[in-house]
Amino acid sequence: MRSETETQYLLKAVEAFRRRLIVISPEFKILAANSGLEGRVGEPIVGRLCHQLFYDRAEPCVSCAVQKARETGRPALQPKTVEYAELDKFPCLYAYPIFTDDKIEAFVSLDFDLPARGEIHESLTSSSFKLLRNLILSAVDGVIAANKQGRILIFNDVAAELFGYRVEEALEGLDIRGIYPDQQAYEIMKMLRSDQYGGRGKLRSYEVEVVHKSGERIPISLNASIVYEGEQEVATIGFFHDLRETQRMKEELEKTQVQLLQSEKMASLGKLAAGVAHQLNNPLAGITLYTRLVMEDYNLEEGARKDLLRVLEDAERCRDTVKELLEFTRQTRHLMQPHDINRAITRTLFLLENQPLFQNIIIEKDLDAVLPSVYSDIQQLNHLFMNIILNAAQAMGGKGELNVKTLFLPETEQVRIEIADTGPGIPEHILPHIFAPFFTTKPEGEGTGLGLSLAYGIVENQGGNIKARSVPGEGATFIIELPVMSKTDEGSKDE
Repeated sequence: MRSETETQYLLKAVEAFRRRLIVISPEFKILAANSGLEGRVGEPIVGRLCHQLFYDRAEPCVSCAVQKARETGRPALQPKTVEYAELDKFPCLYAYPIFTDDKIEAFVSLDFDLPARGEIHESLTSSSFKLLRNLILSAVDGVIAANKQGRILIFNDVAAELFGYRVEEALEGLDIRGIYPDQQAYEIMKMLRSDQYGGRGKLRSYEVEVVHKSGERIPISLNASIVYEGEQEVATIGFFHDLRETQRMKEELEKTQVQLLQSEKMASLGKLAAGVAHQLNNPLAGITLYTRLVMEDYNLEEGARKDLLRVLEDAERCRDTVKELLEFTRQTRHLMQPHDINRAITRTLFLLENQPLFQNIIIEKDLDAVLPSVYSDIQQLNHLFMNIILNAAQAMGGKGELNVKTLFLPETEQVRIEIADTGPGIPEHILPHIFAPFFTTKPEGEGTGLGLSLAYGIVENQGGNIKARSVPGEGATFIIELPVMSKTDEGSKDE
C-alpha cells in the first residue's frame, strides 16, 4: 500500500501533467480526467461518452486506442491519422487497461504516442505478427496452439476443415483434449516431455487418430512442440497432417498389387492347365477310341456293353471338363468383348458342381433366357463367379441350397446377377467390411481375405457395382450389376 503522502504526490503529478489524461470505462464513459481538460472543452466531461463529447459521434472512433485495448486486454497504440489533424480534436493515441483482480475495470487514455523508438518497435512487432499470422493461416496443415489449461489460442482454417469446428467456436469453447480420443492427449504430452521422440519439447511425425466434431476418427500425422518462456512451459503448438488420402492411395496400391499377383497366379494356372490338358487329351482320346472299337467289333453281353458305355461317358465328361478348364483359365490379356453372362455362370457351375464341397448342395438356376451381352473381360468374370460361389459353398459348410439368378434391368441398362445361399449369414457389424482387402472371418490359415476384395475390384473394373445383403441365420445374397454392351461398344468392336 502506498502512503498517503506518496498518493498525494502522484495525484499532484497527474494534475500537473500538461497532456490529456482521462480514465474511461469499458462502455467509453469518462470516469475522471486531469485538470485543465474541462477548461479546454468548456463543459463538464465526467459521465459523458468520449466519442460523443470529443467527436460528436454515436459510435466509438475507428482509430481508437481504447477500443483496441478493450479488444485485446493489452496496452494499445494507434497511429496518427487524418481525423486527428485538426488542433481542436482530442485524439486517443495510447491506452492501457486498469485491472482489479484480473478483471478490466477501466482504461487510461492519452493524447500522445510513444517515442519514435517505441513506434518503430511497435511497427516491427505488428509487421512480424501479421507475417506470422499469415503463415499460419496459409499453412497446408491444420495448426492448433493451446495454453497449459487446454484453451485454444490458434486454430487455422485447415484445422477448422479437418475437425469440423468453426474457428470462433474452437477459440471460444474447445479444449485441446477434446480433439483426441480416450487419454491420448496425456500420452502426447508425456512424449513431448521425453527426449525419445525428437528431443525434449518436440514430437515428430507421430501417427495418431483425432476426433472430428461428428465423432468420426481421422488418422493424422502430428508434429508438435512445447512453447517455453525460459524453463517454464506456457503453451503447445501442433501441425496436423490429414492421412486419409494417403491411406486411401496406399489401400488402392495394395489392392492393385494383390490383383496383379492374382493375375500372375492365374496366368501360371493357365499354363499348367494347358500342359495337363495336352497330357490328358491323348490318353482320353485313346480310351474313347478303343472303347468304341470294342463295342463295335465284339458281340458283348448287355451288362458288359453298359459298363463300356459308362466308361465312354466318363471319358467324354473328362474331355469336356478339360476343355472347360482350358477355356476358364485361357489368357485374354484383359480383352473387353461382348460376353454371355449366363454362359459364364454355367461354365463356372459345371467346373464346381461335381466337386466334393458341392455334393450336398442343391443348385437352383433362374437364368434370364433373353439376357443382353455384357461388354467385359471373360477371364475376370470367371474369377468373379468362382470366388462368390465358392464363398457361398464354404459359408454353408458344404450343405444347403445355392440360388443363382440373372435378369435384365432396362431402367439402368444393366444385367443383375444374384447369388444367394442358405448359410448362417453375415453379422451386421461385419457386413460393411467384407470387401476390404485381407478382411476374413475364417480361422488363421484357412483364408487370406482376398477373395471378396478381388471380386469387388473386378466388378469395379467392369464398370459395375457389387453389394451384399444378409439376415443372420437366413443366409446371404450377393448382388452384382454390370452394364450391358452399348452401341458405342458395338461400334468399337466392329472397327
